[in-house]
Amino acid sequence: MPHVVVEFSANLRGRADMPRLLRALHAAALATGVFPRGGTRTRAEERTEYVIADGHPDNAFVHVTLRIGHGRDPQTRRLAGQAVFDALVAELAPAFASTPLAISFEVQEIDPDLSWKHNNVHRYVEARDAGREAP
Repeated sequence: MPHVVVEFSANLRGRADMPRLLRALHAAALATGVFPRGGTRTRAEERTEYVIADGHPDNAFVHVTLRIGHGRDPQTRRLAGQAVFDALVAELAPAFASTPLAISFEVQEIDPDLSWKHNNVHRYVEARDAGREAP
């Protein structure tokens, strides 16, 4: 964990650099020191069907959900969330200056009793750090 999930309105294509935004959010999450590199996943979902506020076609949105594993204290969750939110706002500043844009963000803690994982990415990341391609 975490999973950084970005939802955005399709009308932001060409007004915001989504690959750059994903890289910035991923880097911000890792820079907190709270999350393991091998478990961090960042992805986007473009929404083509939406109505925002008064329904004007220029209205746009970006919503980011930071889904994290259970067990971190509220202060750690708040600081990590603020760091990712700050990166989100900074990356979207050019679009925000010229577009009616709603930016929202939330942290969700995943219930450990209802979450299953099967992940070998950590071993591959460690191997690459040691100069090997595979564990």
